[in-house]
Amino acid sequence: MQVIATAGHVDHGKSTLVRALTGMEPDRFAEERRRGMTIDLGFAWTRLPGGHTVAFVDVPGHERFVTTMLAGVGPVPAALFVVAADEGWMPQSAEHLDALAALGVRQGLLVITRADLLDPSLALEEARDRLAGTGLADAPAVCVSAVTGDGMDALRAALDDLATALPEPDPGADVRLWIDRAFTIRGAGTVVTGTLPAGTVRVDDELELVGAHGPRGVAVRGLQALGEARPEVTGVARVAVNLRGTPREAVGRGDLLVTPGAFAWTDVVDVRLRDPRGAPADAGTLPAGLSLHIGSAAVPVRVRPLGADTARLRLARVLPLRIGDVVVLRDPGRRRVAAGGLVLDVAPPLLRRRGAAVARAAQLATMPGVADGAGELARRTLVRAADLVAMGVPRTEVADLAARVPAAGGWLLDPGAVDGIVERLRAAVDHHDAADPVDPGLSTEAARRAADLPDARLLDALLGASAAPGLVHREGRVARSATAELPAAVRRGLDGLRADLADDPFAAPSAERLAELGLGPREIASLVRARAVLRLADGVVLLADADDRAIEILAGLGEEFTVSEARQALRTSRRVAVPLMEHLGRTGRTIRTADGAHRLR
Repeated sequence: MQVIATAGHVDHGKSTLVRALTGMEPDRFAEERRRGMTIDLGFAWTRLPGGHTVAFVDVPGHERFVTTMLAGVGPVPAALFVVAADEGWMPQSAEHLDALAALGVRQGLLVITRADLLDPSLALEEARDRLAGTGLADAPAVCVSAVTGDGMDALRAALDDLATALPEPDPGADVRLWIDRAFTIRGAGTVVTGTLPAGTVRVDDELELVGAHGPRGVAVRGLQALGEARPEVTGVARVAVNLRGTPREAVGRGDLLVTPGAFAWTDVVDVRLRDPRGAPADAGTLPAGLSLHIGSAAVPVRVRPLGADTARLRLARVLPLRIGDVVVLRDPGRRRVAAGGLVLDVAPPLLRRRGAAVARAAQLATMPGVADGAGELARRTLVRAADLVAMGVPRTEVADLAARVPAAGGWLLDPGAVDGIVERLRAAVDHHDAADPVDPGLSTEAARRAADLPDARLLDALLGASAAPGLVHREGRVARSATAELPAAVRRGLDGLRADLADDPFAAPSAERLAELGLGPREIASLVRARAVLRLADGVVLLADADDRAIEILAGLGEEFTVSEARQALRTSRRVAVPLMEHLGRTGRTIRTADGAHRLR
């Protein structure tokens, strides 16, 4: 299915044309049919001779209903632009064209109606002049009379060609269904309708309903497309969704159904402005208060100019927006489209410092309006992978990025920021060590705060990504990585210990000797963290490689040996042998036998 919206001045025959194409009545209200003027959105569909099924969203053309018109065309990829031969170009023709141009609609047909009342060539020539410079400038044109049927076959063929040319959306895309109608059916409950631009909705899906009162979870009870019940509907499509357990008053036009957790909820966005002809718009000339239109929603916004053609918009309520979305800014007081907006950022930084707005404008000038994972990461330094997806970065791109940059706990870290963060962390470690030399390094939590990281698991990713971090993270601390970084007094004590154990590596010095070397409990703790010594028990200290050397000697004792045999082989005392064997057992180097002896694993 493809979905096409009508556009054009009031009473130029849009509904009559849809009626002639489909055999269906798009005007739902008796008043519309009596007055011959559409006041709300209408819907109809047909199967074309070439095999395409096309659904039409018929919009009102009166100036009082431009908001309704925008709700109809907002999610639709193509337009049927209608101009009457006997009246030619009219004021609402211009505003409808401005709206389509601001939305970036580039696919459509120009239809000159009422060709039986006046030669359509003049209206066609004028319409071509007006369309020049817009996305519809080269749209195919057809002249028709819905009354006599002249040109209708040519129109159906042109619609077939248009449907063929429209891109096929991704059925696996996240669902964002803008609601344009809500009503109640006896025995079924609340039903909402809208144009599904991409993705797939299935019966029993859990979705989020987003409205003026915030998001709430809802379940899909049933689905219809083109009047038939379906187990699933894939965009592009007109779809009716029966919501389970949702009161009618909880939903209305401008609300939407979305894939839970897939979008960025925001009430502040930065945009690049374009006039209806696509040229850069002057942000400084816009009124401070406008109405933002996207999908079927219309939300008041406050405008803060930043650069020549960029601005910050503060929305009256949150919407699920993504980078690359196109919005229409309308001045309701003057009843005109003020500008189109390309969303550049859905989570922009605060502008609190002097000069922040100028710096932000310069940054926005370089942003393409396409969700780029690497670019967003570079601008933000740290970002959750899920937030990049919510901003609009494809999941495959995010997964590839996560494999190439420092990452942990769902967070991604910009490689370009690594060295600066490590330097800041190193300075914090040095400051701490200068204040407390015998307790070198920072606790994991203190190091996380010093590096300004949101998750302590990023410390290992950070240090692993640095070319020369000079720091290690182990045993709950981040410290200088070499014993050379230990305080001078502790290094002198370590040198003395090495001398004492040079010939007798298992003759652990007494507490008195350790005191003579200046190695109290805190100094020994710093040597343990630096992996320079092995502390077997209180007051029992050997060099760090003592366990490896012990295994080499014990391997010569046979298959099994006792603690006493180990003590003799190592030429040490029971004070050392017992905790050493316990250490070897805890670390899996030896195992106990059934009779209490030991053997190597």
